[in-house]
Amino acid sequence: MEKQTIKGWLYLLPAFLFLGAFMIYPLVDVFIYSFEEGYNFASQTFFDVGTYNYSYVLHDPYFLQAVKNTFILVAITVPLSTGLALLISLALSSVKPLRELFQTVYFLPYVTNTLAVGLVFMILFKKTAYSEGLVNLLIQWFGGSSVDFIDGPYWAKMFVLCFYTVWVVMPFKILILTSALASVNPVYYNAARVDGTSRFRIFRKITLPMISPTVFYLVITGFIGAFKAYSDAVALFGTNLNAAEMNTIVGYVYDMLYGDSGGYPSYASAAAILLFAIVLTITCINLLVSRKHVHYT
Repeated sequence: MEKQTIKGWLYLLPAFLFLGAFMIYPLVDVFIYSFEEGYNFASQTFFDVGTYNYSYVLHDPYFLQAVKNTFILVAITVPLSTGLALLISLALSSVKPLRELFQTVYFLPYVTNTLAVGLVFMILFKKTAYSEGLVNLLIQWFGGSSVDFIDGPYWAKMFVLCFYTVWVVMPFKILILTSALASVNPVYYNAARVDGTSRFRIFRKITLPMISPTVFYLVITGFIGAFKAYSDAVALFGTNLNAAEMNTIVGYVYDMLYGDSGGYPSYASAAAILLFAIVLTITCINLLVSRKHVHYT
């Protein structure tokens, strides 16, 4: 082996050690735990090996509710946040005066503490003995009836959770897409304008294909981030998410480890492996779709 090759592997060795110690080993360990039935964390013992943990989790109504909530959250927030971020980025790219100021304003929610934003949203939507909440006041002002968005119907709570999630993740997407739009070569736009091409056709045939790798990156990371959602729900509905029917898969794993129903690491491990399988499947599907719709230059 050449000296330069050895030197390159030595540079990569710390990264390999870090990945092995903090990613690969824990994943293998959790996979093993998921098959150990009746695992006791204190004594490090179990009484059998099998698939009972997976059977229990897949028949647990709390887990099924968490899966339902997570998939609804993913299906709504990822396309909506990406689409809105693209529209706002296009608007920012076409407005030269005060562009930096607008970019800073849109980026502020991203650097704000998640729980602080959740508290503000709870104040806006929550009905109390002293106030209907600002959102309900607006609804009543337009002639509608007030809705308890925090402790009321399921879809009202889901609306708040989706709205909150989109609000939190959209600033990062706006920043990335604005940078992607700025990197498109203006020669393409000038040639299209000379031919009299409409703005919509320019966007569909030039802009979108040129920034498709960035859009694909945001969709992939958006799916992964939405499947890992937990703190968003806690910020709005408190720690007892099962009672509020707003738990997520990550929240279910946490509850099995440390929550009110805690002390079941085998069940938590099985749920974590199922989450890993779901995210891996969705990512593979996105990769297959990207082969036809993502254009790398």
